[in-house]
Amino acid sequence: MTEEKREDNTIYVGKKPAMGYVLAALTQINNGAKEVLVKARGKLTAKAITVAEVLKNRYVPDLEVKDVKIGTEELTSEEGKVSRVSAIEILLSKKA
Repeated sequence: MTEEKREDNTIYVGKKPAMGYVLAALTQINNGAKEVLVKARGKLTAKAITVAEVLKNRYVPDLEVKDVKIGTEELTSEEGKVSRVSAIEILLSKKA
């Protein structure tokens, strides 16, 4: 989806509870990051949206959604089978 280097401030949403990812993003913001990128694939895209909304509405009121990218990624299993999954990237930025 994106080729830009934002690995330091990227939160990859997985199977842990959403608040764990909110805390990870808050840590990045409190350490001086001006932007945080929340990424997820497949069924976890809804959780990524929840993480972004909780951050924005509860913890960092001056945070805004700067960009949202959606797409499809191809994953190849160990057996060589290719499957396509939905993916989302939500770029959150502090208001100037």
